[in-house]
Amino acid sequence: MERMFGTVVRGVRAPIIREGDDLAAIVADSVVKALGSENIPVGEKDIVAVTEAVVARAQGNYATVDQIAADVRAKLGGGTIGVVFPILSRNRFSILLRAFARGAKKIVLLLSYPSDEVGNHLVSQDLLDEAGVDPWRDVLTKEQFREKFGVITHPFTGVDYIDFYTSLIEGEGAQCQVLLANRPEAILPYADHVLTCDIHTRRRTKRLLKAAGAKVVVGMDEILSAPVEGSGFNPDYGLLGSNKATEERVKLFPRDCGAFVQAVQQKLLDATGKKVEVMVYGDGAFKDPVGKIWELADPVVSPGYTDGLTGQPNEVKLKYLADNNFSHLSGDALKEAIQDYIRHKDGDLTGRMESQGTTPRRLTDLIGSLCDLTSGSGDKGTPIIYIQGYFDNYTK
Repeated sequence: MERMFGTVVRGVRAPIIREGDDLAAIVADSVVKALGSENIPVGEKDIVAVTEAVVARAQGNYATVDQIAADVRAKLGGGTIGVVFPILSRNRFSILLRAFARGAKKIVLLLSYPSDEVGNHLVSQDLLDEAGVDPWRDVLTKEQFREKFGVITHPFTGVDYIDFYTSLIEGEGAQCQVLLANRPEAILPYADHVLTCDIHTRRRTKRLLKAAGAKVVVGMDEILSAPVEGSGFNPDYGLLGSNKATEERVKLFPRDCGAFVQAVQQKLLDATGKKVEVMVYGDGAFKDPVGKIWELADPVVSPGYTDGLTGQPNEVKLKYLADNNFSHLSGDALKEAIQDYIRHKDGDLTGRMESQGTTPRRLTDLIGSLCDLTSGSGDKGTPIIYIQGYFDNYTK
């Protein structure tokens, strides 16, 4: 019988992961038990994905507000610090801002507008147009922003982030000054020791600030890039990808993910005799059409994956073939022609008309987004995702 299902994605339940747990063994055991409970066979090139949150938790990759503050003080001097382009997030950034303020006498906070880097809006583009404000030219103080737009709360959280962030800074005993601009150099008349907080544009921001004469420029990827007073750390991303754990503690993005995925792959090979691919995933790379929020607040979708997940899809568009190459065929003849075309397609279809409209993204970004949507960020209790048939095509 012809197989009628293509890609199948399943969330796998697992125990609550604690610091020090042998996560590779737990993942392999959970997957084997889940598949056995439903009599699901393991296939070559199946994919096991594990959320970054449990990897970091098992590693004990945490840091306190005091440890972050100590690193900020050491690297930026502890005086007036410009904090440039943070995202608007209670979970992602608020506790970090408290730590920055704890490590400084004054924070000059430069917010991008109308939205932050991942699409959380302070004000709509329509209101900017009505007020005659050019976000690429105009630098606004907090008072000027209020005069033009009043108090605007986030549509999903109900938070006024300007006042919220101000209160966090002042609550740590530091002075606070808020500016709104989209050129990082706008911070320099107010602070020449600058902490850049953007994620995907961080290299450009650092380059522009250094070229404009900033004395010290440090990115969040350089804070806790090594242990401080016994803290966790991430040598590649520092504080990027961190999440609030408690009021005084953050969970950092996991490290050493390459070794972890290799260990899971080997344990599953030993248990099943099949070589599956394994990856660690965080935020998916997709945008909400209503809230305009781009989900990817982590520095990468996947910080670690096995070799079989390297590269991009190499696919042809079935509807293009049906409407063009084989428009004269129908029924079984059309099916057989398309299957034969797929079997003999080139190994690299870049630029070919037959591939137009397929998704030109990395496999790990596509699969990680699929996993993030499947597991969610709430109470589903499935930190492991099992995917079958992802590498199948119309010929299978």
